[in-house]
Amino acid sequence: MTDDTAVETRSDTRPDTRPDTRPDTRPDTRPTKIMYVAEATAHGGRDGYISSQDGQIDLKVAMPPAMGGDGDGTNPEQLFAAGYSSCFHNALVLVGRRAGYDLTGSTVAAKVGIGPNQQRGYGLAVALSVSLPIIDQDIAAKLVDAAHQVCPYSNATRDNIDVTIVLG
Repeated sequence: MTDDTAVETRSDTRPDTRPDTRPDTRPDTRPTKIMYVAEATAHGGRDGYISSQDGQIDLKVAMPPAMGGDGDGTNPEQLFAAGYSSCFHNALVLVGRRAGYDLTGSTVAAKVGIGPNQQRGYGLAVALSVSLPIIDQDIAAKLVDAAHQVCPYSNATRDNIDVTIVLG
């Protein structure tokens, strides 16, 4: 990325690109300071490869068989699932630590579905499965709710993607 200003700066106004049928009542969850910028490039879309600027990611991308591809590579939904589950788990550990709980053995698994939406495009749906084996269920539910407020992926997807969280 040659110009990080779009990522690193924050305007004082929030453009509302949604239809005028509802007021913008969402909290402003944009960062006040950018701490890190990740950069990746796609070549060939869903039948190509992706790489990160730092070389940590260098993967073949392929359409999954369910969408008519050969499945001989990763896909954006797998990458989104990996990113969301990792980010949510980190948020969960953070809120757990702040509240004085040991989350040893905890896991977060994500399933990301893709399909057509009513606007003739495509949309995503996410299901997170959270396991907190050594935490009381009532406390676990409160920690999961708190993590959902902290997690950047949750904040980015809120009111845009159906996200279901199951505590198991």
